[in-house]
Formats: sequence, structure tokens, C-alpha cells
Amino acid sequence: MPLDEDSLLAARILRQFRRVAVVGLSPDPGRDSYRVAAYLQASGYEVFPVNPACTEVLGLCCWPSLRDVPGPIEVVNVFRRFDLIDPVVDDAIAIGAKALWLQDGVVNHVAAARARAAGILVVMNRCMMRDLVTLV
Repeated sequence: MPLDEDSLLAARILRQFRRVAVVGLSPDPGRDSYRVAAYLQASGYEVFPVNPACTEVLGLCCWPSLRDVPGPIEVVNVFRRFDLIDPVVDDAIAIGAKALWLQDGVVNHVAAARARAAGILVVMNRCMMRDLVTLV
């Protein structure tokens, strides 16, 4: 069965990019953000935690904002409510991110349109870990 456009884009991002900032990454191993980031890390992705309330997650330095993360970030994986996405998109545009990935349940069409207008690939309402398991 052929993949739909969203699945093709998700697979392309997962194959092409390896440096992933996880915005809203929780230090709690029971949270989805932690499990997804740990899986990405174990799968060979370079993970950059972003959470102003933490200093370390998954044994990695945790950055207060996307703009503080050193080096280029290719994918911004977001675990924030839909109404908190606008500043994340501003930061993703400012740092030159290649892709914005809004996790399951996160849909913000206006913010996604702004990111796309800036040349950023956008995936919405999908789990990066699940897609890594099923698409790549």
C-alpha cells in the first residue's frame, strides 16, 4: 500500500536529518517526551533537550530555549500545547531549522503555515518515535 503525503514527508525527515531539538522534554521517564527522545537517542539521532526548568535530561545538557542550543538544529520536535507553538516557530525560523515536528495531538495550522512560508518542512499530529519504527 503506498504511503500518503504526510507519511512520505515524515519518512523523508527521519532519513535526512539527525540533529533533533526536543522542545518540552520532560525529565520524567513516564512522559511521552522522555520516551520519544530516549528512543531517538538510542536510534542514533543527536538529541538536544529544550526545557527552561531543567539542566539535564537523558544525560544531556538541557537548554532553556532553541536559540541557546549550540550548532545547527535540523528538526525541532515539539511537545507543547497547540497554543504555545507560535514562539517555538519564531525560534525555529530564527535558528534556521529544516523541519518542525508537532507531536501527536499538537495541531496549529497558522503556526505551521508560518513555518512553511519560511521554508521549514512541517509534520503535525504525528509521533516521531512511532514513525521511526514504522516508516524507516
